[in-house]
Parts: sequence; C-alpha cells; structure tokens
Amino acid sequence: MDVSELLSSLTEERLKELLEQYRSLGPFPGIFLTFMKSFVPPLPTILIVGVNAAVYGLWLGFLYSWIGMVAGCMVTFLVVRKIAGHPYLDRWARKPKVQKSMTWIRRNAFSYVFLLSIFPVGPFVIINMAAGVARMRIRSFLIAVLFGKAIMVFSVSYIGHDLERFIRNPVEIVYVLLFIGISLWISKRIEARFTRAEDTPDELPAGRGEQSRLQ
Repeated sequence: MDVSELLSSLTEERLKELLEQYRSLGPFPGIFLTFMKSFVPPLPTILIVGVNAAVYGLWLGFLYSWIGMVAGCMVTFLVVRKIAGHPYLDRWARKPKVQKSMTWIRRNAFSYVFLLSIFPVGPFVIINMAAGVARMRIRSFLIAVLFGKAIMVFSVSYIGHDLERFIRNPVEIVYVLLFIGISLWISKRIEARFTRAEDTPDELPAGRGEQSRLQ
C-alpha cells in the first residue's frame, strides 16, 4: 500500500476504530497522530484533531492534539535550526521565493509563525523549516506555536467534539469565531511585548543586532 492509498483509507470511522482499538495505550495514539503531522504533511489535520476530541472528549482530545502538534513543530524547527548550514538547506534557502520569505520572516518572525499556526490547513513543515533556517529565537517560536496551535486545535476540537450540534445549529460557529478574535487580540499584545524585548539591542551593529534577535 503506497502513501496515497494509506491516506485515502484514513476516514473518520477508520480513525475512530484505530483510537478505540489502542485506547489501552492511554494518550499516546492521539498525541502520536498529531505529532506525525509535522513529518507527513498530507495527514488530514482537521480530521485527526476532530476525531481525537470525539474519542477522548473535548478537553483531553484538545490537550493530546495540542501536545502532539507543538512537539512535532518544535522537533522539526530545532533539527532544521541545528543543521541550518547544510548545503542542501543552503540551496533551498537561496531560491528567489524562499529568499523573499526569509526576509519577511526575519522582520516578522513571531507573526509569521503564530498566524500561520492558526490555520488548520497549510504548509506546516515549510513554516517550521523556514523559521529554523532563519534561526528564529527558540523562545519566540515556542510561544508563537503554543498560542497559535492552541487556538487552532481548540476550535477544531470544539466543533469535532459534537459535530451534529453545529450541523443543527450553525449559528454556534459564531462562538468559535469570537474565541479566535479574542485570541488574536491577546496574541497581538503578546507579540508587541516580545517585539519590544527583542528590539532592545539597537546599539549593536546592524548585522550583530539582527543575528542576536534571531538566535
């Protein structure tokens, strides 16, 4: 069975059966599935997070999905950050489109990771790799991923926990959107605080100042 056939077999019913089958392993199956999302991009994020909430319950499902997502992002980021000077990554980073992205990442690192982490679909692996190659500060990356993934995972878990209720009363989606809006406002306040903290070494030479902010 190739990858495409394997992914096509990952239906909601099949995932629920797998999680129920390995329920004796505790939270590991739910965490592992979301952790692997950072290494197998085609895995359906919305489906996995929603099924976790349906099988484990809203709060445990949210927690397991959140831990797995954040752990996967951090492992990818730290590995790429460690080998950022590798010739393969250098060739990848020299591509014109990547160069433009890298410039924007270095100026808006926190916003880049946080905002793209909110969306349940997207090039998660590329986001983590780009942040690692740009040598984004570890603390900033962790905070951005923690908050961004929390918003995304909770929103999807909240809907996936009782999908039929949202089908019957679609107006309840407004509560999810309100939660996202409030979270965005809070995140901007956090970003402003981090930006002020990271912009303090202005007295350093331009090159060293930029390197200090990213490391």
